Amino acid sequence: MIHVGIIGFGTVGTGTARILLGNRSILKERTGIDINLKKIADIDIKRDRGLKLPKGVLTPKADELLNDPEIDIVVELIGGTAIAKEMVLKAIDKGKHVVTANKALLATHGPEIFRAAGKHKVEIGFEASVAGGIPIVKVVREGLVANRIKAVYGIINGTSNYILTKMTEEKAEFSEVLKEAQKLGYAEADPTYDIEGIDSAHKLAILASLSYGSQYSIRDVHCEGISWISPMDIEFARELGYKIKLLAIAKETDGKVELRVHPTMIPEEYLISKVDGVFNAVYVEGDAVGSTLYYGRGAGDMPTGSAVVADIADISRNIVNGAHGRLSFSVSRKAKNLMKMEDVRSMYYFRFSALDKPGVLSKISGILGKYNISIVSVIQKGRREGKAVPLVVLTHMAREKDVVSAIREINRLSVVADKAAIIRVEGQENG
Repeated sequence: MIHVGIIGFGTVGTGTARILLGNRSILKERTGIDINLKKIADIDIKRDRGLKLPKGVLTPKADELLNDPEIDIVVELIGGTAIAKEMVLKAIDKGKHVVTANKALLATHGPEIFRAAGKHKVEIGFEASVAGGIPIVKVVREGLVANRIKAVYGIINGTSNYILTKMTEEKAEFSEVLKEAQKLGYAEADPTYDIEGIDSAHKLAILASLSYGSQYSIRDVHCEGISWISPMDIEFARELGYKIKLLAIAKETDGKVELRVHPTMIPEEYLISKVDGVFNAVYVEGDAVGSTLYYGRGAGDMPTGSAVVADIADISRNIVNGAHGRLSFSVSRKAKNLMKMEDVRSMYYFRFSALDKPGVLSKISGILGKYNISIVSVIQKGRREGKAVPLVVLTHMAREKDVVSAIREINRLSVVADKAAIIRVEGQENG
């Protein structure tokens, strides 16, 4: 029998416990191992979670769980980085295997945790840290192990995807949809991590570490959010044949890895652009397998609990069979060179608020040309002679450094009424 202890009895902790208790016989049938939920530690042991626990399982003291010699696997589901790190390292030090859904912890302190796990010869399971119920960690680590990963594109935050979907469908303002998402429980009271791309950046650091054999952190990811996106940008994108998504992107080009999270225009016909609402999707391109796409629920008690229990089952098999190190990945390899954001090449969408008068477009296009930025198409909406109107430009591939310089110069023009809106574009020209 394998004994499991959970630290943190919130949404994911409750889902994990429900699966371990409710599907215990199924797990035993499929793995040949009896997996027993022995302890759950949480500071609040009185709140009703809608789940009947066996007597003596719930405790307010995490040390009671960590010091129990019978517990083989500790599941950390408290979130955050400080206390979670302390609990995880204590568990490892006591020779216990660890399963975590904590992407912030791994994206910030991953190297230290994996080194400790290697020293004590224990496993770290982290499937639930990225994309909830989608088994993307197992896919990249095991299913695509024969491939050089050329690119990873992910819609890996359900809150931001829900907001952009509703803005697209209802032509609503960001602030209105955010309030609705908060009422429905899709967004936190403080939604900063979701809407500013930080949550996606944590997850991308983990995916990139798996994909490229190096340990990347949140500090390596260029990160932008969606709070400034307007219905006008969404409508112009539609007119150009695109949808706007908050996309996490990892690519390796000529030995350099680019890591970025930002609003991105994706062609409407691409499968990933059709992923709406709170759903997640991850596109992975390998040199052998080609293009692959993985889709499902990226959050929630049961989908994320499913990923947690999958790790528990894998580690239980390893314990029984005397295996070690199969779930972890090396952090000792030399890190691949990170591509500076200024060197990233992309297509771009610009929206200018420009005066409706002769010669304005030629001034703007002249500056773009000066910085080697060529134009694919131009849209101007409305006629208000002498007053500002939206002017939209879609470019061919250009270098970020050149775009920043060009836009800085264009924003200073007297014929431009406001700062330009900039959205990077992924599509066929990106190859």
